[in-house]
Amino acid sequence: MNLLFLGTSAGVPTKSRNVTGIALRESKGKGWYLIDCGEGTQHQVLRTKLSFNSLKAILITHVHGDHCYGLPGILASAGMNGRKDPLTIVAPAGIKAWLEATCEATQLGLPFALEFIASDDLPSVEFANMAISTFKLSHRVACYAYALTEKNVDAALDIEKLTQKGIPRGPLWGQLKQGFDVEFAGELLKSADYLIFKNKPRKVVIAGDNDRPELLIDACAGAQVLVHEATYTQEMAQKAIEVGHSYAKLVGDFAESVALPNLVLTHFSPRYQFNPQASPSIEDIRKEAQSAYSGSLYLARDFLEFTLDKSGHFSEVVSE
Repeated sequence: MNLLFLGTSAGVPTKSRNVTGIALRESKGKGWYLIDCGEGTQHQVLRTKLSFNSLKAILITHVHGDHCYGLPGILASAGMNGRKDPLTIVAPAGIKAWLEATCEATQLGLPFALEFIASDDLPSVEFANMAISTFKLSHRVACYAYALTEKNVDAALDIEKLTQKGIPRGPLWGQLKQGFDVEFAGELLKSADYLIFKNKPRKVVIAGDNDRPELLIDACAGAQVLVHEATYTQEMAQKAIEVGHSYAKLVGDFAESVALPNLVLTHFSPRYQFNPQASPSIEDIRKEAQSAYSGSLYLARDFLEFTLDKSGHFSEVVSE
């Protein structure tokens, strides 16, 4: 499972950072998920190996433009590039209304179906290799976090337990190993009860704008990685409160309180410059978060990619 940051600036782009967009790639195959797509996201995708034909779903955290203005262009380009498969969009209801109005006004007809799922209903959505859960956040508008958990984790059959139960070798064993529940002697046998997992499922939580990180306690249960905005430093705490954003120490305190192994901060205000020698700089955000958080801390930048391996080890992908 890989995370690729396509945009890491808050509100408006800078010369080195586009507005919000994050790609999460499945561990097998070319399937991927796009979480938020501010203006210009499709240009960022062109600089990667990602294809809109293998995109499984687009997840929008909220209606603010720096998180969604790239959506019509992405859909139009996907259609012009030959996509035929249906595409799932999980987003607040306002996104659907806006998108439908845009398609009508610009006469945008798509050669593939859109399946719209309202994040306001806090849905859980299942894909072949990924389960996605929705969590409500605190912002000026309805805003959500998405927890993405891999499915089909490698597992071995619990031979001893199967034998004790008297389940004969054969098709039933095979179905249980593949994750299917089966009936035997009038009893429903749950696959999970007869499997031994070498590693727990990989889980990444990606949050939208949010001024109350503690709302993510349930979402972060069992997660190896949290991606959260740190738009400001504590010096700008009053501003953060006014606009519904977090500052670095606030997020660091939360991550420390739930013993989160890995924290990735993103969505930095343009006032924080890329040059660590400048003032204020993004390095100030790093130092402040590190003062509160003892886990592995990362600050996102455009096209920075991370991998989360089967054992739960999270690390930066080094470009060749």
